[in-house]
Amino acid sequence: MLKIGFIGAGKLGTALAVGLFRKEYAVVAVSSRSLASAQRLAGLVAGCRVCQTAQDVADAAELVFITTPDGVISEIANGVRWHRGQNVVHCSGADSVDILEPARQFGANVGSFHPLQTFAGVSEAIDNLPGSSFALEAEEPLLATLKELASALNGSWMELKPGDKVLYHAAAVFVSNYLVTLVSLALNLWQDFGVPPEQATKALLPLLKGTVNNIENVGMPGCLTGPIARGDLGTIGKHLSALEANNPSLLAIYKGLGLQAIPLALAKGTIGEDRARELTVLLNGHYQTEDGAVSKGGEQ
Repeated sequence: MLKIGFIGAGKLGTALAVGLFRKEYAVVAVSSRSLASAQRLAGLVAGCRVCQTAQDVADAAELVFITTPDGVISEIANGVRWHRGQNVVHCSGADSVDILEPARQFGANVGSFHPLQTFAGVSEAIDNLPGSSFALEAEEPLLATLKELASALNGSWMELKPGDKVLYHAAAVFVSNYLVTLVSLALNLWQDFGVPPEQATKALLPLLKGTVNNIENVGMPGCLTGPIARGDLGTIGKHLSALEANNPSLLAIYKGLGLQAIPLALAKGTIGEDRARELTVLLNGHYQTEDGAVSKGGEQ
């Protein structure tokens, strides 16, 4: 059976190790700059030995996952004497396999295995990993092995070229990290009318979950709802005025996202070209007059 080792025992490394162990893969060794983290991982995976150095893991395993922070991957790749035919894989979302070139020079097979998932804590990481999509970058025969591991974790996989990684990762940031940021901005707005964050979160979560459900079951662009989808100039104008008066720092964000939503509304078919142009004018810094016309600046 393939012997797997981990260099790095943070949230991702621990989740991968536990996930593969539960699928009866032999996770035999782990090292980490934090001895406590390595011991925690080994405590969750029977038969896994805590190693003092990354070299010890490389000497014990046929497939080594480097699950350190991205900035440390090159250091590990350069600092270990790899073995010919060994498989060395990093889990960075933005970096290509090029940063493992030192391992390749030793004759190792190199690859990248990135789970498209969010890991807020160790237990959440273990729970969230199964069923994720995995971005793979490798050549055969390692590529086939990584596909097998992704499938074993009940996940799907996609092959990426080295030049694809940065945009792939930027897209993930939009979906995950910036979604959190948007929710935080919404919570701040609710505090303006006296609702504390805990209560606001509880109130907004069903809306957030419903939106995700619509994305999954209705798909793009049909899942778009709200004033842009309706072409509701009046409501958007009120939003702009309220934000300008109470949270002017959010105006640019609101307008930018609104402009990006207009093509979705057009594709959905709920607005026409004329209304799309009116929305564009409004969101580009103009205001709606009481009679429905659009005027520039403060000419109301």
